Amino acid sequence: MPVRPIQTDALDFELPKELIATKPVEPRDTSRLLVVQRSDPARLEHRSFGDLPMLLEPEDLLVFNRSRVVPARLIGVNEATGGHFEGLYLHQLEPVDGHPIWIAMIRAKRTKPGKRYRLIDANEKPTDIIVELLEKHEPEGPGAWKVSVLGSALPTEQILEAVGHTPLPPYIVAQRKVRDEHPSDAYDRSHYQTVYASENESGSVAAPTAGLHFTPAIFEALMSRSVRTSEVILHVGAGTFKPVETDTLDAHPMHAETCSMGDASALFPADGSHRTFAVGSTSARTLESFAQLHASGVALPEVYSTRILISPGYSWRWVDGMVTNFHLPRSTLLAMVAAMLEVPGEVDGLERIHAIYREAINERYRFFSYGDAMLILP
Repeated sequence: MPVRPIQTDALDFELPKELIATKPVEPRDTSRLLVVQRSDPARLEHRSFGDLPMLLEPEDLLVFNRSRVVPARLIGVNEATGGHFEGLYLHQLEPVDGHPIWIAMIRAKRTKPGKRYRLIDANEKPTDIIVELLEKHEPEGPGAWKVSVLGSALPTEQILEAVGHTPLPPYIVAQRKVRDEHPSDAYDRSHYQTVYASENESGSVAAPTAGLHFTPAIFEALMSRSVRTSEVILHVGAGTFKPVETDTLDAHPMHAETCSMGDASALFPADGSHRTFAVGSTSARTLESFAQLHASGVALPEVYSTRILISPGYSWRWVDGMVTNFHLPRSTLLAMVAAMLEVPGEVDGLERIHAIYREAINERYRFFSYGDAMLILP
């Protein structure tokens, strides 16, 4: 079935600001869980995330994204004027003359090549690390620059661990200011990271947030229930949460993200003998990207750069259900969830997601990255 045209306004909704979660609940698995079902539009249950294992069936497969969040947020001052600087590390290029070269989103006044900014660490102390603007990097969008990193020849990961800050979404930072909340960066480094993130798979500049609810106790319960787990890798980019600013969804310039099938590669293509649940939109994007490649008949690559856009009208191939958070209005993630809830000729996915979100708002669910979760059953 071809993907149908979607007006971006159809992805909008009003959310009371007080429902934006600025911290996760403790323990993680005590968050709320809204349960819905693709095949039963009338089903809507209010549960706790700890109920998840019993809501699944033996031999169901949960697929997790094990990418690790790097402390990618950069804060500093202009070396010449003392003006404030903020940036977001995106990825690295080959070093030049022994200096690391990064691509970063830059937010500062009157940017131009040659400007230098001294970075400030998570303890608000100036460091020896300076980033120098080299040239704009249009492929990553407005505000992206190629920068040279001065003051250290250490690998990028070690530099970021020393001077980077947790890359919290702007809406959390803004609401914390409104509420006068000041958790430490150490708090966010531990909480804005899944418990199963791989030490060897660092690269995300935003967390795969549906996974933040999982705890060792949940994994033990899944094992007792004979629910299987597997992993993929998708390094979450800055474009994941970018709102759609075009009039129609199909005109949105979809961001690219690097992904691989991890140890899930041995389980796909699925033979239909089990139900597959993507834990979060990033796992779903990975599975469906490789499913499209498989359907086209090409040999599956080890690593793939995906720009897949999943919206109502999409025909799902390898994903049957999903664990997901509550997403931003006017976002591609909201369109993806609507696509999963659509039943062609019977249920309009956009109408259903709006009804579900109205219920969540009425019941005071917590929204976005540190918020509550939803389980979509087949």
